[in-house]
Amino acid sequence: MRRFLFATAGLLALAGMIGPVSAADMGRPVYRAPPPVYYPPPQIYSWTGFYIGANGGYGWGSADWSALGSSFDVKGGLLGGQVGYNWQFGQFVYGVEADVDWTDIHGNSLVNGAVGCAVNVCSTKNTFLSTARGRLGYAVDRWMPYLTGGLAVGNIRTSTPFTTGVDQTNAGWTIGAGLEFALVANWTAKVEYLYVDLGNTSCGGACGFPLGNNVDFTTNVVRGGLNFRF
Repeated sequence: MRRFLFATAGLLALAGMIGPVSAADMGRPVYRAPPPVYYPPPQIYSWTGFYIGANGGYGWGSADWSALGSSFDVKGGLLGGQVGYNWQFGQFVYGVEADVDWTDIHGNSLVNGAVGCAVNVCSTKNTFLSTARGRLGYAVDRWMPYLTGGLAVGNIRTSTPFTTGVDQTNAGWTIGAGLEFALVANWTAKVEYLYVDLGNTSCGGACGFPLGNNVDFTTNVVRGGLNFRF
């Protein structure tokens, strides 16, 4: 009986101790970890769409006069504009672009004893250049290196002093590569290199060469551009 009384008293004492602790615990705020914050994945830049822009740069090359048996350097600046459209599939970007530039790529040759070149000067000049090209790019988010090539159209103006000369528009070809970068909003910037071959023009009697004379014209073009995408 005595053991029973001691056990009962011990249980009552333990319950008295647990009760206040539990009540105290119930009055405390329960802290839980905040829910995870959801951050949407970064948006990948899309190159698809129509664009229009301006460009400018420098060209250098050579003019080969068959009657002289030699060529001479031509060089000068250019300035113009372009329009185009891109389609992006995965990281590959397919596009078409057309441009037209005012150019001042010219040169002359001082050839001693050249038949038909009065005062020994023969000159060649290109005053406009237009291309219609395809582009194949590989997008790395906001960067896009690309290859390009297609049709080139421009004039070859040949003359010698005191002759009428010839100013002929030729269709040729071009090939090159470039790098375009997305700036802010809808603006992109690019730099590109083009090799241009406009073929040749005949400037025989009009340049003082009665036996005929063909003039070949090729140029290298490096230019930068700024585009606005719609």
